Amino acid sequence: MSEASALNEVSGVKENKMGVMPMNKLLINMALPMMISMLVQACYNIVDSVFVAQLQEGTDEAVSPALAALGMAFPFQMLMIAFGTGLCVGVNAILSRALGEKDYDTVQKTANNGVFLAACNFVLFLVIGLFMSRTLIAAQKATGLTLEYGTQYLTIVFCGSFGIFTQFIFERLLQSTGKTIFSMFTQITGAVINIILDPILIFGLFGMPELKVAGAALATVIGQICAGALAIMLNHRHNEDVAVDLRGFRPDWGIIRKVYIVGFPSICMQAIGSVMTFTMNRILTGLNPDAVSVFAVYFKLQSFFFMPTFGLNNGMVPILAFNYGARKRKRMMQVIRLSMAYAFMLLLLGFALFQLIPDKLLLLFDPHQSGLSELGVPALRIIAYHYLLAWFCIIGGSVFQALGNGLYSLIVSVARQLVVLLPVAYALAQIGGLPLIWWCFPIAELMSLCVTAFFLVRIYRNVIRPIPE
Repeated sequence: MSEASALNEVSGVKENKMGVMPMNKLLINMALPMMISMLVQACYNIVDSVFVAQLQEGTDEAVSPALAALGMAFPFQMLMIAFGTGLCVGVNAILSRALGEKDYDTVQKTANNGVFLAACNFVLFLVIGLFMSRTLIAAQKATGLTLEYGTQYLTIVFCGSFGIFTQFIFERLLQSTGKTIFSMFTQITGAVINIILDPILIFGLFGMPELKVAGAALATVIGQICAGALAIMLNHRHNEDVAVDLRGFRPDWGIIRKVYIVGFPSICMQAIGSVMTFTMNRILTGLNPDAVSVFAVYFKLQSFFFMPTFGLNNGMVPILAFNYGARKRKRMMQVIRLSMAYAFMLLLLGFALFQLIPDKLLLLFDPHQSGLSELGVPALRIIAYHYLLAWFCIIGGSVFQALGNGLYSLIVSVARQLVVLLPVAYALAQIGGLPLIWWCFPIAELMSLCVTAFFLVRIYRNVIRPIPE
């Protein structure tokens, strides 16, 4: 037995807090740090675009081409994030369940293979960034400065992606063992560095060169690298349940298979989101090129409410997976109910703000009063109706993943974004043009709610209810 395994045997004598702490206190303890860090992440996503929107370049275009460029790069950033978070969903669920079962050998193997797979992800996106960035941006009908800026941004973000993949995997190792406070530190560190560097690198302050959109990309990459380095250090010093050691490492294909059985549906779901955003950009460009900027701004603003909800998910998943491994049905149901209640409150707040002050929100991205608000106000108010349904679907999807049924999440995502949203968007664009197309989001979310509810009932009957009290 290795020294790390022996230490884990000793630490395993003490019951993990995920199995004994009162559930509301535990969920807040686990999720609140992640929600705060995700909120900071949302802020720096917004700050990125706020600064970039000021780069008008003296063109005759109504909306900043730099802002449109970020919108064109966004689908492929989503794809990169899909690979990182999908891997981590699998690692998180397998590792937390193994902790609940006190299977410390599987814990260590899962951690080591997770780090290896994160490195593989980086190599993949490095190659894409070097050779395909311009082609990917041009495929969305981008031209002129939008094409140039989008290519610059995507190349830098992909080629520097070792930072975000390192950050993802080592943060999830902390989260899987209940140490979410440390992953909050890493995410806040990366976000703060990004926010500080954004104006310096974009506008060339303090003697730095004016890098414009490339500066925004560099600020993002530098922040991710710093966060990843901090996550490694915190795992080494404070995560006694997991000791990553790659000396003499060989891939364990059995562990890798288990990780991707759980995580691959998550990768597909978010990759489908990338396909949806890419296709919507093409449809919107055909209606009004400035609508792409409206769509990009919507995603930035929605992150202010969705990112904390995903942080709530990140706190819930290891709790649910741990108690599933420990066969504690009552605690499983408690964490599901509480998570749904908190998610509903978060997205209800988002709905209210999108209905009441959409013009104020859009002014952040329209400093020159160029017309973005005129297009964006009706769009935000219509799209916001899906907030009233999305809370249920988000938590439901995470329940599927935590209990090893990620295929259900994949089916819901495919049905929502490919089977319903895109065909409805195309049909509405043909019928009523830009004013009508935004209704595709509430319509697709209604379908998603129905399918999610159906699968949750199946999960309860087949997985949760058979567990003895």
